[in-house]
Order: sequence, then structure tokens, then C-alpha cells
Amino acid sequence: MNQMSQRSQTTLPERVGSRRQLLNQFGGGFAATAAAAVLGSDRQRGTHFPPHAHAVIQIFCPGGLSQIDTFDHKPELTRRNGTPFDSEGVLQFFASKPGACRGSFWRFRQHGESGLWMSELLPRLSRCVDDMAFVYSMKSRTALHGPACFMMNTGFTLPGFPAMGSWLTYGLGSAADDLPGFVVLPDQRGLPPGGVINWGAGFLPAEFQGTPLNLSDIRCPLPDLFPPDGYTSGALAEQQGLQLLDRLNRRHLQLDRSESELEARIRAYEMAARLQLSAPEAADLTQESTATAKLYHLQHPEAGGFGRQCLLARRLVERGVRFVQIYCGAENTTARRIRPNWDSHEDLPRDHGYWGDVLDRGAAGLLQDLRERGMLDQTLVICTTEFGRQPAGQGANALGRDHNGDAFTAWLAGGGIRGGTAYGATDELGYQAVDQVTMSYDLHATALHLLGIDHTRLTWYHNGIERRLTDVHGHVIRELLH
Repeated sequence: MNQMSQRSQTTLPERVGSRRQLLNQFGGGFAATAAAAVLGSDRQRGTHFPPHAHAVIQIFCPGGLSQIDTFDHKPELTRRNGTPFDSEGVLQFFASKPGACRGSFWRFRQHGESGLWMSELLPRLSRCVDDMAFVYSMKSRTALHGPACFMMNTGFTLPGFPAMGSWLTYGLGSAADDLPGFVVLPDQRGLPPGGVINWGAGFLPAEFQGTPLNLSDIRCPLPDLFPPDGYTSGALAEQQGLQLLDRLNRRHLQLDRSESELEARIRAYEMAARLQLSAPEAADLTQESTATAKLYHLQHPEAGGFGRQCLLARRLVERGVRFVQIYCGAENTTARRIRPNWDSHEDLPRDHGYWGDVLDRGAAGLLQDLRERGMLDQTLVICTTEFGRQPAGQGANALGRDHNGDAFTAWLAGGGIRGGTAYGATDELGYQAVDQVTMSYDLHATALHLLGIDHTRLTWYHNGIERRLTDVHGHVIRELLH
């Protein structure tokens, strides 16, 4: 993990004719030869100090999960229900003028030996509070979905920076030879705000970008993994052609080692050969017991899709994948009876009522399954959103809430986290983080620390700057650690 020099972006002209023709001619069977040409393994790199965790599962709830209706108990807000929130008329809001104070739509109760509060929206997760550490004082630099998602995923509000999973696999490599180190499980409804940039490698080599898996077809969880229907193998002639193409690609790469896209493409073709066996096997949830399927509510008509994401995340981590990101919600792209994510402007009881049940079933199943299998101690689970929501009601019936970049809650479990912990606080109405204010930088620094990485030393020289996931900020939240 030494600091690495910026790679030149100069691309030499092609020196061998018909490379594209060969690519087109033999592309259908690339994987056949790729298996025989695996590059030297760099799967396991060093750490700065002994790690607590060896893998991360991150649950991301796009749209803006309401902290005051889930994790952040605010009895004063309930007491002031219906009274003016912005009596001076000076506060700035994203989409509307503030309405009156609106207490939580769900009652809160204390749970576990820790006595931490959680709303009745999440009855199954409430039984896991003693495994969970809550950061109540999260804050974002923006209340716009795309930039806020980028910030939570990459540490920057602008696109083009490496995702946390990319930094982690760059620093540690993968513990699996036949699966990517960074896997993304998008919501079945579509991509999140900002799309695939959320798991891009940015200026890091392309091999560190996230690999999305499609759970709608376990036989082909990766697009174009297998040749199309009707393709017939050319046997010996094809094999010879692929070997020639492999030699041409490597010769071209030797002419300019800075061409990370070609190097990543070669690695991708080689990985594709292994994935033809490993990906369908990893995604085949029918191998699991009936009890496990029930634990993740796989047959539930609404929550079953997220349950499959959570179960697959566990299976991937078991097989050595370093970072798995699960999306609970998608972009606001289609009109539905409910919002396709947590962005509850009009009817929060309807939208959060739906998504809360989805999150509750899958996330609780994941934590219980990891604990029972003895995996929780070495797997860091993070659940977050891009920002929170306002204490004031929104809309004609005051059933919605507007965006709030000044306060939201994240929680962590496993992987060296001290369960039953509360960190930071918002004001009495849940409007602003006021005690131990925490940014994405601090959450990222803490996660890297638990994996044995000093966040100030994991860098990449780019455009004259030693870039890092935490920019020039961030500190490890030691109060959360064992």
C-alpha cells in the first residue's frame, strides 16, 4: 500500500492491424482461453496494523431515510406536534416552506440490554440493537440526492472520485481468486441517484470499480457472461485465435504500461472465465436451507428482493469478496403507488411504511445469519443514507418531510464495533447534528481502520495531489470500537 505514482494517460496508436476485427470475431469465447492466462496474483496485500474485520457489507438507503421516524428518538418534537417549526421564517429548505412540527409517525421504544431506542417501524431490527452502534450526528454537505450519494460513497460531492469499495480493494486486494473484490447489488427497481458512478473507480485503475450483479437470473448474474444463444464454438481455430489475441493484447500493453483500461480489460476477460463457474454458484440461493430462506423472507412479495440481496451478500463474503454494497431503493424514475426509494415528500407513512418493512426483514436476517455463522465478528456491516429529513411536515396533509442535510443517522455492526453504542446527538427536534458532528470522512476513516488501514496513508497521486478517500478530513470514531 505504498503511495503510487500517477499513471500517464498517454495512449499509443495501435501497432497491430485488425485488433478490433479479432476482438469482434473471437469475443464470444474469450473466457475459454482466459482461464489459461491468469495474471500473477495480487489478491492479498498488506495492512498497516492488525484488522478487526476482513470484509464490509454496506446497506445504502437512497432517497433520504428519516432519522426521526426510525432511530433518533425526539420526544420534544412529539410534544410540539402542530406548533410552528420556523417561527422566524428564515430557514432554507430544499423543496418547500417548513410546515408545523411533526412528531414521528411511529412510536419509539427502548430495546435490548443497552436500552437504545428504535421506532416500531423496525420491529425485527430492534431485536439486534445490542449488536449495533448508532451515529446520530451524521451530516452531509448537500441536500441534493446525486451529490449526497456521491459524498457518502466517495467522500466528494462531485462525480469522478473512487468509491469506498474501490479504495478498499486497491488497498487490500481480494481474498477470492474467482470473484471480484468489490460487488454491487443494485435494487431490483433500478439504479440509485447518480447511477453507476456511485461504484466507479474514478482515477484509480479500472480493475477496482464495482461489479454489479443481476439477481433476476441466477444462471447469468453478470451481463454477457455467457455466449449468446445460437453461438457455436470454433474449437481449435477459435482457441488459436484467442491465444493470438491474448498475445497481441499483452504486446500492446507492454508498449505502454500506463494504459490501465487495457490492463483492466485483460484482467476482466480472465476473471470472466472463472466467473462462468463461480458467479452462478455464488448466486444460486437454492442451495440454502428452508430455514435460511425463511430468515431472509425470500418468498415475501415485496421484501423478498432485498432479502435475496442480503443473503447473496453473505454468500459473497463467505467466498472472499472484500466489499459488497446493497442498495435498498432506486432512483425516482417511474410513477408507482409508492416512491421507489426513501424520498418521502408527500406521504411518509406510506413510503417509509413500505421501505421500512423491506429494510427491517432483510437487514435483521443478515445480522442474525452472520451472528449464527460466527461471521459477524469479522464482517463490518454499515447502513446509511445520503441525508435525513426535516422535523416539519410537508405537503397538503403534512404527511411528508423535506430533505435535511444537517442531520441523519447511520448504524454499524460487527467487525470490531462495540454493539449497543450511541454516538453523537441532534438537537431536541432532530433538525441539526449538534454533538460530535460526524461526516462521511469520519465514517470512512473508521471503516478503513477496522480493516487495518490508516486512512491518511491510503493514497493515489492524481493531478498533483495525493488523493485519498477522506480528502483532507476524517478521524476514527474510537468510541464505537471494542
